[in-house]
Amino acid sequence: MKKITAMCISFFAYVYTNAQEKLESTIDQNINEGFKNATDWFVDGIFAEIPITSQVGIPWVLVVLLVGASYFTIYFKGINFKSFWTSINIVRGKYDDLESSAPLEVSESVYTKEGDQPDTIRIEGEIGEVSHFQALTAALSATVGLGNVAGVAIALSIGGAGATFWMILVGFLGMASKFVECTLGVAYREIDENGTVYGGPMYYLSKGLKEKGLTNLGKILAIIFAIMCVGGSFGGGNMFQANQAFKLFEHVTGAENSFIYGKGWLFGLVMAILVGIVIIGGIKKIAKVTDKIVPSMVVLYVVAVITVIAINYRVIPDAIYAIINGAFSPEGITGGMIGVMIQGFRRAAFSNEAGIGSASIAHSAVKTKYAASEGLVALLEPFIDTVVICTMTAIVLIITGQIDVGTEISDEQGVLLTAKALESGISWFPYVLSFAVTLFAFSSMISWSYYGYQAWSYLFGRGKFTGYIYKSIFCICVIIGSAASLTAVTDFSDAMIFSMLVPNMIGLFLMAPRVSKELKKYKRAISENKLI
Repeated sequence: MKKITAMCISFFAYVYTNAQEKLESTIDQNINEGFKNATDWFVDGIFAEIPITSQVGIPWVLVVLLVGASYFTIYFKGINFKSFWTSINIVRGKYDDLESSAPLEVSESVYTKEGDQPDTIRIEGEIGEVSHFQALTAALSATVGLGNVAGVAIALSIGGAGATFWMILVGFLGMASKFVECTLGVAYREIDENGTVYGGPMYYLSKGLKEKGLTNLGKILAIIFAIMCVGGSFGGGNMFQANQAFKLFEHVTGAENSFIYGKGWLFGLVMAILVGIVIIGGIKKIAKVTDKIVPSMVVLYVVAVITVIAINYRVIPDAIYAIINGAFSPEGITGGMIGVMIQGFRRAAFSNEAGIGSASIAHSAVKTKYAASEGLVALLEPFIDTVVICTMTAIVLIITGQIDVGTEISDEQGVLLTAKALESGISWFPYVLSFAVTLFAFSSMISWSYYGYQAWSYLFGRGKFTGYIYKSIFCICVIIGSAASLTAVTDFSDAMIFSMLVPNMIGLFLMAPRVSKELKKYKRAISENKLI
């Protein structure tokens, strides 16, 4: 009898488990397919390609980002190169005395709701919530992520080693776009009676274009941006990050034999609790976490990569030759040189998000009276994200022979390629990568939660209740993202992130003269205080 009972229990347990797996799979598939059918038109429209040759096309969003970055580099006379050391000095605190010198005249509308335009007042105390370094790390934590690990492997698998050269070039150009948008973010931010800062494209589009007599256009662009930012924060800035972090963690702990295999919800629950603890505290708490996590995770990842490069130092010249030669005379790659360029452009632009406008939300919270000071700090982001980290990833993939050119791979496969590259140096390095990727995902999520919340508060108000609604939804999405493979949802949210560039770029082009004034003001202050 006991045997029969045990057999019955085992049978029903088997049936239940399989039914549950099929049900979960069916739910995932149904949500995926339904969402895909409803949003394909939008995703296809945002990532639609302009045909360059019979074999190769370039996404129009990428063209806009590249044109904008090139224009601002010329408009500001190579500020991304000329002011590089000034940016370093600002982060180091060399010019901090400027903030405590003579009070600065600013519009009182900084302290009021949008639309009020009283006379200017003199500000004696500090304006803002975080330091230059904290603002930089908060913004970096949103861009330094899986794109630097998986995305680079994907770009090189399609475009070959030469894609690295074009990636570096776009990284340098993107520095100018970051400077412009983050200067405007500080210039048009608002601060409530509690000292909480609200800033980003929503504010400089509505307030800045109003100054130019384009009030209605500014409001429309600001609302469009805010809607896209909220959607992007739930998907690409959250669900995708959680999903990929879980996949790698599951892989390095035994794949199908892992103790957490099939338990994405558990991984997501832990991440959601940690994310919730941080984001409830606002930008000050986020900044306190990111100013420790970002340097640590970057150092951790870079040390691992440098170790593998050092072990394979003899082939470094060959890797550099492959990058330069492949950039201008690729062989056997679909689309030739144009195809390689596009892959490098795509990875760089999509990785550092220069021109998207998201980073200006974090930078607007900085403690400064000079908008251009934070714009100069922000231009370091694409350099660190793309020129340094993406390039190092590319080199380690090339010298370890992990790239099979001409094959398209998924994000998960891209992460695993980088893991194998590191494993070729030291067997336990994949565990280091798994930890680093988890930190990348965690830091990206907390920063994107802030971006999304700022956009949410612009649309629905700044009350505590509305804030808790957003943060609760965000934490739930962490669990869903870890447990489900809702590719259509994350594709849609990625499209929303890149659609943010449309209203943002319109604003950047129209308000470039204001940025020029802010830059001259800051340079004059440095010169007059003899701090050059």
